[in-house]
Amino acid sequence: MTTVLADLIARLELERIEENIFRGQSQDLGWGRVFGGQVLGQALSAAEQTVPADRMVHSFHGYFLRPGDAGKPIVFTVDPIRDGHSFTTRRVVAVQDGRAIFNMAASFQVEEEGFDHQAVTMPDVPGPDELLSERELGQRYLAKLPAAAQAAVPAAIRERVLADRPIEIRPVAPLPPLNPPACEPRRRVWFRASGALPDRRAIHELVLAYASDFHLLGTALQPHAVGWLTPNIQVASLDHAMWFHRPFRFDDWLLYDLDSPSAQGSRGLAHGRWFTRDGVLVATTMQEGLIRDRR
Repeated sequence: MTTVLADLIARLELERIEENIFRGQSQDLGWGRVFGGQVLGQALSAAEQTVPADRMVHSFHGYFLRPGDAGKPIVFTVDPIRDGHSFTTRRVVAVQDGRAIFNMAASFQVEEEGFDHQAVTMPDVPGPDELLSERELGQRYLAKLPAAAQAAVPAAIRERVLADRPIEIRPVAPLPPLNPPACEPRRRVWFRASGALPDRRAIHELVLAYASDFHLLGTALQPHAVGWLTPNIQVASLDHAMWFHRPFRFDDWLLYDLDSPSAQGSRGLAHGRWFTRDGVLVATTMQEGLIRDRR
């Protein structure tokens, strides 16, 4: 396991400071703000730690209320609102500086036998072994820029592009980070943890929740020839929902198949499906986010 992945797992596991109250620290990805996927994973971790061990998460729904400061701790308060025969429901509020920055409702279920079908198939795309990682692509892109253009790249962006990451990300059809062309709102990206993960199913689900916040709103921007580095384009997650269908390991490759069915009113909607390498659908994501054009 890489150092940066071990650090992420430690931050996802949280510190218990009281019954149903936890504290988490942040990884700064170079922006000074808390990454949305991190607070998702930490809130889910807080809920999971109050649930019987025989129940696994099957869905969660969360709202991003305020930006978080990556330099300050976050306190997660869990409300154990229901413990049923088969299902357990938890509500989590993440607080920083006395104000809620995120809330989540999560539902857990005992394992049961039942009907099983999968009506969608994984798209036919190159495998991850044939592709470059986002970090490698970023290094090549920066190296090709003229000296004056390289000097103009903000230090925070350079640090984020070149930094070690807990998740290895390999886009199937990468777009240039600056001045991308307009294209259909569809994106396919391979993901896996940057090292072996423990053999505890909940850890793999927490890290997948963390990773699920990558690339969603970028997909919604694609028809408009802008990206997250385009000056004066404001991008922020508003809400995020996820459903877990089948067991998986996140230290093996998963394909994130993304599309954006709609953008309007400075908001973009994005949808994603997670497939194993052999085409098994393991999770589904939906997110709406702010995509405001301030140019």
